Amino acid sequence: MDFHEVSPKGGLAVRLNTGRTLRIVTPKGQQAADFFAYSASNLREWLSPMHTWVTTRSVKPRAGDTLLSCFRRPMLDFTADSAGGVHDMMIAACDQARYEQFGVEGPHASCAENLRVAMSRLGHVVDVVPQPVNFFTNTHVEPDGKLVSPPNPVPPGAFVELKARMDLVCVVSSCPFDLQVPGWTINAAAGPTELHLEIR
Repeated sequence: MDFHEVSPKGGLAVRLNTGRTLRIVTPKGQQAADFFAYSASNLREWLSPMHTWVTTRSVKPRAGDTLLSCFRRPMLDFTADSAGGVHDMMIAACDQARYEQFGVEGPHASCAENLRVAMSRLGHVVDVVPQPVNFFTNTHVEPDGKLVSPPNPVPPGAFVELKARMDLVCVVSSCPFDLQVPGWTINAAAGPTELHLEIR
């Protein structure tokens, strides 16, 4: 097993070959994990929640689902979930512009920047930030269509497991969202924490 730690508010890119399994763990609980994946042979093919939910007919990823690329090819099988299905595929990766919309002045860590930095460490340049799968993220669409994020209930030690259907480069961001926005509780009130990655 290969073990990696994603620092609080940080990001990490790892290679995941066909047939291997990636386990993403929130050791302290309540920590959103923005997840991106790219074909190792063609970085223009990335994991696409929109193409996935048209096939699975669910805007939340569920154990047993196959996650598809933007070319509608199988990228990963979602094989295990101990977080009770508390995941999201609708919230775009946070970025500097989003924090400024919330009134933040000056630079703020973000999942978009974490993606760019993590990929650059492997020698890749990212010019498009795809829609991530947001594991351990508690969102709901209310009957009137309003999107809300109540307090995050994911317990310490919760995990998801993903099995690669092709050779991949995967990026996991420990979402840096730390603002106290009513109705938009992404992470624990105490702030972002680390994530653990296990490759088997």
